[in-house]
Amino acid sequence: MVQGSCFCGTVRYQASGPFDSMISCHCSMCRKHHGAAFATYVATPLDGFRWVQGEDALLRYQSSPHSARNSCSVCGSTVPTVLEAHALAVLPAGALEGELGIRPQAHIFVGSKAPWYTITDDLPQHCENPPEFATPGLSRPEIKARPGITEGSCLCGAVAYEAAGDALFMQNCHCLRCRRARGAAHGTNLFYKDTQFRWLRGGEWVGEYKLPEARFYTTAFCRQCGAAVPRVSSDRGIVVIPAGGLDTDPPLRPQRHIFTHHKAAWFEITDPLPQFADAPPAI
Repeated sequence: MVQGSCFCGTVRYQASGPFDSMISCHCSMCRKHHGAAFATYVATPLDGFRWVQGEDALLRYQSSPHSARNSCSVCGSTVPTVLEAHALAVLPAGALEGELGIRPQAHIFVGSKAPWYTITDDLPQHCENPPEFATPGLSRPEIKARPGITEGSCLCGAVAYEAAGDALFMQNCHCLRCRRARGAAHGTNLFYKDTQFRWLRGGEWVGEYKLPEARFYTTAFCRQCGAAVPRVSSDRGIVVIPAGGLDTDPPLRPQRHIFTHHKAAWFEITDPLPQFADAPPAI
């Protein structure tokens, strides 16, 4: 039996499998919803899945005519989507606990891949969905880049933001908090000074959840669609931008992996970036 939960623990669920499909999706909708470079999902028969608690706390957003995405309305974490018509539950792998007995099998929608992320493993790649899925992708509006400006937005478009100038750093975090909060293999965050950042619209739609036992760790999300959005930390003078939500190419590329000691068992790091078992050295 595999257990899973959102970041705050309001929503909990379990699945007995079997887990026959594990796919990493690079489409812009998945990137925005999770705030990550890509989302990895595990499909399981619906009759082996159940909500343990918090089903009444789900935030449901209809992202396309045929698909809805679920988040926790308290912390914004991505949680499973139930596909009644296919008798399947689709689980965000980053939040799962327990041995899945499966590893990622392919990358899909790599034609929409983030420009700052490079796929370095040898898994099959599909520009959109693989042919057997028989479902094409959806077109998404492109944002015209402005020199020196990095822009981003949530999945529904209610929240948009920009950061000006050079970023401080960019890194992939594999800690359990990031994996639960993003429902992904790891979070990728871009850091700026808070004076470089501003909301273009929708600041009133931003919800936050601070982990009680953490000194700083706080998630920020759109309260309409659940997508990860920047967290402005005025006390530290920084803003943490989930890179999956970016609409334009940032000035940096990921510089390292941190907290790899807590890495998901099913994910292999295959790029040459420096790895730190826990926190990185002070910058």
